[in-house]
Amino acid sequence: MRNVWVALIVTVTGACGSPNVVPIGDDEVPAVPEATARAVELPFTTRGVVPERSGPPYPVVMAHGFFGFEAFAGVNQISYFYGVKDALAARGEKNVFTPAVDPFNDSAARGAALTKHVEEVIRQTGKAKVILFGHSQGGLDARVVAHDHPELVAAVVTFATPHRGSPLGDLAQRAVTDLQARAAIDALVRLVGGPLWSEAQKETSLFAALGQFAVAGIGPFNVKYTDAPGVPYFSFTGRSGMRRGADECNVPGRPAFITRWDDELDPTNVGLGATELYLEQNIFDPEPNDGLVTVSSAKWGTFLGCVPADHLDEIGQLFGARPGLFNDWGYVDFYAAVISMLRAKGL
Repeated sequence: MRNVWVALIVTVTGACGSPNVVPIGDDEVPAVPEATARAVELPFTTRGVVPERSGPPYPVVMAHGFFGFEAFAGVNQISYFYGVKDALAARGEKNVFTPAVDPFNDSAARGAALTKHVEEVIRQTGKAKVILFGHSQGGLDARVVAHDHPELVAAVVTFATPHRGSPLGDLAQRAVTDLQARAAIDALVRLVGGPLWSEAQKETSLFAALGQFAVAGIGPFNVKYTDAPGVPYFSFTGRSGMRRGADECNVPGRPAFITRWDDELDPTNVGLGATELYLEQNIFDPEPNDGLVTVSSAKWGTFLGCVPADHLDEIGQLFGARPGLFNDWGYVDFYAAVISMLRAKGL
């Protein structure tokens, strides 16, 4: 049983860098291909009719991470992106969607489920495409959708996403090596998780996700789910532990809503203390991270820098709490600024 708890404690994972990081100039975020409003042949048309779908501004679909939910235990007020949807609507972004997928599974399965939600959003809004905004594992799910259905995706934004696996994933895999024990844990997760996570189902598998996060598992994922041509990819991440991130974070071309926080420091949430220490390992030269994901791991596509936040601060958890110790960075302001940046680029 002790090994069971060890595995469960380290299930929310981080990762290690992307070969697809695109250098950008000092002056501005690079332009994306001009959006069009032409009709798109969709895989879900009715009675052979291809509907005319409109162009930008595109709806935003926010993809949650591991352990994610839209309404925890059926309580609508407790959402993964805490209060973000309503706050953005109050600022004029009415078409923001926060669908839920299986909280414990690999991104191939979760991405397939996310695709169905994307199709439904397109039906509802009449738009040709969506912007995918994924936090943590949700960024991997978004990459699956963009790879398999690029015609549905205007842009992919990932935030603190483990693009190359994680030492934490490997640790969890080593903690429980017996296949029967893993099967028992998966069964327990399905039993306990059912009432709490509406999307938990018989296919739910904690170890399918952990296998993907492990270094050996993420390699084949990245080989299979390459970036879709013509779809722009942007990435951000958090830095915590009262560190600035220095060279890892301070890349050229960061937007003003990132650089304004360069001198702000963030203490790591106590619940992430153990995972932060495990990721840092070298106390003399610790790798900047948000308590679960290393900065080098979160870089994908056009990397636009770090914010002073840990993995929970990034989504307003717990229950809308702000970062501690006079840290004034705000997660809702961040999401609004990123969406405004995309709107300015014709998306």
